[in-house]
Amino acid sequence: MSLFSTLHPISTPPLLQDLCHIVTSTVGGLDDLESSLNKFKGSLTSPLVAQVIDSVKHEAPTRRLLRFFLWSNKNLSYDLEDKDYNYALRVFAEKKDYTAMGILLGDFKKEGRVMEAQTFGVVAETYVKLGKEDEALGIFKNLDKYKCLIDEFTVTAIINALCTKGHAKRAEGVVWHHKDKIKGALPCIYRSLLYGWSVERNVKESRRIIQEMKTNGVTPDLVCYNTFLRCLCERNLRHNPSGLVPEALNVMMEMRSYKVFPTSISYNILLSCLGKTRRVKESCQILEAMIKSGVAPDWVSYYLVARVLFLSGRFGKGKEIVDQMIEKGLVPNHKFYYSLIGILCGVERVNHALDLFEKMKGSSVGGYGPVYDVLIPKLCRGGDFEKGRELWDEATCMGITLQCSKDVLDPSITEVYIPKRPEKINVVDSPKAKSQQKLSNYFERMKMRKAAAWRKKMKKKSEAS
Repeated sequence: MSLFSTLHPISTPPLLQDLCHIVTSTVGGLDDLESSLNKFKGSLTSPLVAQVIDSVKHEAPTRRLLRFFLWSNKNLSYDLEDKDYNYALRVFAEKKDYTAMGILLGDFKKEGRVMEAQTFGVVAETYVKLGKEDEALGIFKNLDKYKCLIDEFTVTAIINALCTKGHAKRAEGVVWHHKDKIKGALPCIYRSLLYGWSVERNVKESRRIIQEMKTNGVTPDLVCYNTFLRCLCERNLRHNPSGLVPEALNVMMEMRSYKVFPTSISYNILLSCLGKTRRVKESCQILEAMIKSGVAPDWVSYYLVARVLFLSGRFGKGKEIVDQMIEKGLVPNHKFYYSLIGILCGVERVNHALDLFEKMKGSSVGGYGPVYDVLIPKLCRGGDFEKGRELWDEATCMGITLQCSKDVLDPSITEVYIPKRPEKINVVDSPKAKSQQKLSNYFERMKMRKAAAWRKKMKKKSEAS
């Protein structure tokens, strides 16, 4: 049931169908649309307008929807209710149509309509996402012109919108000017500010927000600490990779002191950053530390460790990690296997990829189609057409529609590429040997020059005597 079927009585279906057909028609331009609407003979009502927008908002182009709404407003004038106007504005905001939003906002002020707090929240969020945070703040400061109160809900809405895109400093300005209105929403406000600073990877300001929470009697929860942990790890990933593990573990120790216990999500934040820097040893150690501390790793934890192992060439250890996950009874989704198989194919370890695919089929997770599409062309281009055809027949028997062309199975069409091992560099011709030879030649020349200068000096002495 749609939203407006609960707000208004259901309109006569034929009238609704006729209007929906006119609005969604792809024939003609906007002027043709208005001409067709002018020929509409039915009784146009506010509920009918709302139902048309609700019915075609996902089908009709935004401009046609806007022209229909403006035509309805012109024909109905003040018969359009404020809640219908608010709904239309939210629809255009969700479609991120900046022009349509501006037109309706102008009509709100011109016609003295009342904007709902929920509508302001959606509009503010859309403006910030479009990079127009100044406009969002401008509307907030002038909410009285839209007959909307500046209260706890609207203050929280603008702060959340600003922090979503990392405008934490501007959000703190709003907090400072409206302290009296947010006392009941402090935990939510602090979470938003913490997220806003973490988007900017500003560890110093994020830590300050954590301290302010404690000072004001708001205990940081798991979400807050995980947000701070992500900020810290991503900052260290760029500027201090060696500090990733010790600083993250210090935060987890602090969490435990406040009775907030790290979960697999907390450790996965660290494992993800370790994987990006190819820190294999630390990744394995963190996985073991999780188990020892009583935190059960989830399949994402095992994926992050197996991924960095495969990328760094530790294929045996990577397979052990996958087996360990299966022994624990964890059943990942198909993306786990698809991603790891893709990595193994990328590093030219198709045999390991086939072994992992067998484990995938054994776990019955489904989603095999994309994996067949990766493996079959890889095998055929590597010259193993027999195995490629075997997998093709297997997929066909399972009723899987493959995206790759059957031409890859034809040796006369598919070009075979066998990766070559990098040739061994001759020791004499290696860059290091050349550099050493160059240095040796330099010292030899310097030695010869000194000897020549000494002989010249001795000759002058003998002549003088």
